Amino acid sequence: MHGRELRGLLHPFLLLLVFERPGHGYDLIDRLKAMGLPDVEPGHVYRVLRGLERDRSLISGWKTTGAGPARRCYEVTAKGRNDLRSWMVRLAQLDQVIGACLRRSADAFEGSRNAHRDVYATSRR
Repeated sequence: MHGRELRGLLHPFLLLLVFERPGHGYDLIDRLKAMGLPDVEPGHVYRVLRGLERDRSLISGWKTTGAGPARRCYEVTAKGRNDLRSWMVRLAQLDQVIGACLRRSADAFEGSRNAHRDVYATSRR
């Protein structure tokens, strides 16, 4: 699946990742890739993070570690936890709809395959 198709899901994915463990942008991008999003665009991730911060779902602060540059580290707020719960309900509903669609398509393809076999068998008689 391409990053473009999952762009709308970056909000809940980022909320979940930050809820699991606070992190900075590049860390979160690496963790998104580990979730199966190899094509995620860093610029889009940072825009979503800023939006989540504007919505008060996340807070951030500058952290310095060792000799490297300071990094903006994100943490989930109480509002962010509530938003994440809401997202999980919606994603569970979406999962049910997608599951039903996948089952129907599998049935349709199986039915189509059997129908083609029947037509082929009939034409050979």
